[in-house]
Amino acid sequence: MAVPKRKTSPSKRNMRRSHDSISRLNIIEDKESGEPRLSHRIDMSTGMYNGRQILKQKTKSKD
Repeated sequence: MAVPKRKTSPSKRNMRRSHDSISRLNIIEDKESGEPRLSHRIDMSTGMYNGRQILKQKTKSKD
């Protein structure tokens, strides 16, 4: 059975864990609608991405 020969110091332990942190989301304000969205993603409210219409907007039917 593998057993550590020496106790891992808190410094070494924390250096190993330095890449485990959660990165922040890059939330930006959309130029067209002014709503917050993730960068490099389609704006779901308008369906626009990079100045082009990607998704068609759903129209509400009055039934």
